[in-house]
Amino acid sequence: MTRVQRSDERYRGGDPAAGIETRHAFSFSGFYDPDNVRFGLLEACNEERLPGGAGFAEHPHRDVEIVTWVVEGELTHEDSTGHATVVRPGDVQRLSAGTGVRHTERNAGSVPLRFVQMWLTPTEFGGDPAYEVVRGIADGTPYALRRAEAVLHVRRLASGERTAMPAAPWTYVHVVHGAVRLGGDVLHAGDAARLENTAPDEPGEVQSIGRSELLVWEMHREPSFG
Repeated sequence: MTRVQRSDERYRGGDPAAGIETRHAFSFSGFYDPDNVRFGLLEACNEERLPGGAGFAEHPHRDVEIVTWVVEGELTHEDSTGHATVVRPGDVQRLSAGTGVRHTERNAGSVPLRFVQMWLTPTEFGGDPAYEVVRGIADGTPYALRRAEAVLHVRRLASGERTAMPAAPWTYVHVVHGAVRLGGDVLHAGDAARLENTAPDEPGEVQSIGRSELLVWEMHREPSFG
C-alpha cells in the first residue's frame, strides 16, 4: 500500500514573527491528527526554513533519534555535550538524545537556510547522548541508526534513472530536489510517499524525471513502549 502526501498538505507552523516556517508531515507541536501520528519508527519529518540570524533557542530532547539533512544554506548546531558544528548540504547529522540532551539550531549566516529534520523512536531507550556528522555522504551509502532498526538511504538520480525501494514493512520516501515517478504518481520536491509491506520479490521502484535527490527510510519495527 502506498500513501502520497503532497508538500502543500503538510501542516504549517513555526514562528512567523521570527520568519521561521515549518511544514510538518505528522502530528507535531500544536497540531494533532489521531490518524497521522507516525509511520513505522518515524514520528516527525519537518521541513524548516530559517532566514539569516534566526534559530531555535536551547531546548531539551530525550529518547529520540534526530537526523537532519540540509537542503540549502548552513545549519549551526550546539548541544549540552559540547558539540558545536556547522552542517552543510550533503552532510548527515544525527543526535541520539538518550537520557537527555539540550541543543540549539540556528542560521548564523545571511543566506536562507532550509533543512529536513526527521525524528525516529529508538528501539533501545536510555543510554548516554551521542552525536555524529557524516560529511558528504556518498550516493547510495546506507546510514544505519545504532539505536533503532532504521536505515537512511540517500539517492541522487540522473534523468531517467531508476532505483529500487528497500524491501521493508515501512518505507518512507521524501523528495528533496527534482521530481520522480512512483507507480502512477509523480512526486515533486517536498512531496513524500509511505510504502507498507514492500516484498523482497516486489520492492517497487522510482524513476527520476530530470535530476533528483531522495531521502529513503527503511524501517523494520514499530515503537514498543512496554
